[in-house]
Order: sequence, then C-alpha cells, then structure tokens
Amino acid sequence: MNEVIQIQQAEMLQAINRSEVDMQVSTAKQYPRELPKVLNQIATYATMDVETASECFYVLRRNGDNGGSAIEGLSVRMAEIIAGAWGNLRVQTRIIGNDGKTITAQGICHDLETNVAVSVEVKRRITDRNGRTYSEDMQVVTGNAASAIAFRNAVLKVVPKAVTKKVIAEVKQVALGQAIDLETSRQNCLANFAKAGVTEKMIFELFEISKIEEIDKNLLFELKGLWNAIKEGSTTVQEAFVKPVEERKQAEEAKRKAEETKAKATAAAKRATKGNEVPANVDPETGEIKS
Repeated sequence: MNEVIQIQQAEMLQAINRSEVDMQVSTAKQYPRELPKVLNQIATYATMDVETASECFYVLRRNGDNGGSAIEGLSVRMAEIIAGAWGNLRVQTRIIGNDGKTITAQGICHDLETNVAVSVEVKRRITDRNGRTYSEDMQVVTGNAASAIAFRNAVLKVVPKAVTKKVIAEVKQVALGQAIDLETSRQNCLANFAKAGVTEKMIFELFEISKIEEIDKNLLFELKGLWNAIKEGSTTVQEAFVKPVEERKQAEEAKRKAEETKAKATAAAKRATKGNEVPANVDPETGEIKS
C-alpha cells in the first residue's frame, strides 16, 4: 500500500528561505567586507560625474517659526550605491497594505555579517486633495515610490552613518561642482521643473528671489535635491512649492494684522490719556499751581 505524503506549501517555502539565508550568512562570514575598499567603491560610484553626485541627495523645505528650513538627506540612488558597495546585505521590499486611502510599503534590510536586521514601513497617500482615489496606474506608481523609499530607509538604518559620513561629504562637494558651468546647470534644472509644471515664478516665490542670476551653487544644489525628492516620491509639486508659499503668505498676513491691531491699541491708549495729562505748571501731588 502506497502512503500519500502531503507537503504544506508554506512550510516548504519557509524551509527554502531559511536555507537560502543560512547559505548567504555562511558566504558573508567567509568573505567579509573590507571597509576601506567599501568606502572607496562608494566614492567611485557616486562621483563618476556631477550629475550622478547630484542625484545622491534630496532636499525638502519646511516652514517654521523662524522662516522655515531645508531638510537634506540621502536619496534612493545613494542608498542603492551604498547597498551595492557595502555587500553581504539582504534587502527586500513589498506592499503590505492598501486601505483605499494610503499604500503601505515595508522594507527589510539584513546585514548578513553582523546579523543586524531592520524593518521599516512607509505610507503614501493615494487620494488627491479633494479625496478622490487615484487610478490603478497611479496607485502602482505610488506603490513603487513607497517601496523605493522603504528600501532607502531600511538600508540607511543598517549601514552606520558614522562610517559613510566622510565619503558622503566628498560626494556633496562633487555635487556642488568645482568647475561647473553654472548657467547651463541653471537652465537644465529649470527645464526639469518645467516638465513637472513648476514655473520660474513658483521657484522665485519659494526661495524669495527675483531673478535667475540669484540661483548660486548652493541654491542650485538645493533645487536639484528638491527635484530628486519629487522624482522618488518623497514629496509632490503641491507640497514642495505651492503649500509652503501659501503658508508663508498666511503667516505674513497674520503678522501684519497683529501689528496693525497693536498699533491701533497703542494709538487709542495715547488718545485716552491725552486729555488727562497734568499741565507743566501744576504739582501732580497737591494740585497747587506753581509760579
């Protein structure tokens, strides 16, 4: 009599996955990374040209009490370069949720040498400002963007920042450009934004400048970082250009009204006390008229 053996698919996949990880850990222990070589490789990949170096950073502007600030970080492209050079990493991303309003992506990074594993989740909205849900194609695009950001966040949590800090500073110097044609870079940058519907006026209002010539190397770096953030889905044109300007105008209007109210109150107080002023030739304590 033949015995029927049933194999559970989930258990089989777990066993295969476990054997793969065990094999990768064994290989990582056998061929450990060499830190100087890794850092040199990151610098080589990231500084091949100014354009590549520029794509390694993103910049987001946030309004605040002191006029706002620029938040700078490493882009998805830089995370890919670091992961490739760091080696002995197991990285995966997947979509784990879609409730009709947001998509949730999960990124997992496992350093096979140190056995440090990190899991992060990234949410991205799939509704417009009127509450309408994106089309299926746009949901796929948003999901891909969320997965890319989850990949970046997971990798950068596993790879120590202290190790890559120096080489990242070198990449930034190349991104700023030592012998860069500033005028050409300005025009290329503005052309990229124009494709996304960002006009020169919107850029001028955001950075409070009045002409293209005021875009220096540092501001150009910030603009390129902002463009990278829009490309990889960390922000949108609405959030990056329209919303900050509207918030700043509202804050300025509120401040102006507060100053007007204060000025009116001060003037009213002066008028109220004007009729009660004591003449110079009268003693304020006794009321006696002085000679």
